Amino acid sequence: MKYLSLLIPLLFIAVLLYAAVKKVKLYDSFTAGIKGAIPLIVSIFPYLAAILMLSELFEQSGLSAILTGTLSPVFDFFGIPPELSKLVLIKPFSGSGATALLSEILSAYGADSYIGRCACVCYGSSETVFYISAVYFAGVKYKKLALPVCIALAANFLTVVFGCLICRVL
Repeated sequence: MKYLSLLIPLLFIAVLLYAAVKKVKLYDSFTAGIKGAIPLIVSIFPYLAAILMLSELFEQSGLSAILTGTLSPVFDFFGIPPELSKLVLIKPFSGSGATALLSEILSAYGADSYIGRCACVCYGSSETVFYISAVYFAGVKYKKLALPVCIALAANFLTVVFGCLICRVL
């Protein structure tokens, strides 16, 4: 294990040596890369701020609780345990919120339970769709978000359904 802690410093030294052999001006290359990153950060920031605010509003307004209660029977019909409804709804909005919910579910039901296994599969098989969409679409000129976001949400839902089915079979 102590050898793994040397991996990053050795990689860093290897890059420095390679740059020296190729006679690359490392500092100039680094600052040029930073200059290119700043406009990207500035263009992405409004989208990220909007997504973070909307996800917090979704939770604090009570809409999350209402939607969870309403959709629990629908999720149950598709084989998703009702205890995971909130996780399925939060994951497309907030990765950290989904992590907190996963932790609560695992504490309540255990990691080896059916619900715990399904929660882990739900968490691992889906993505924070709105965050990824905000980052991706901030850098492109194509701004028609509805279709790609709907496809991503449908794919997330299908992975959760099939993941729970596999957990039930296994």
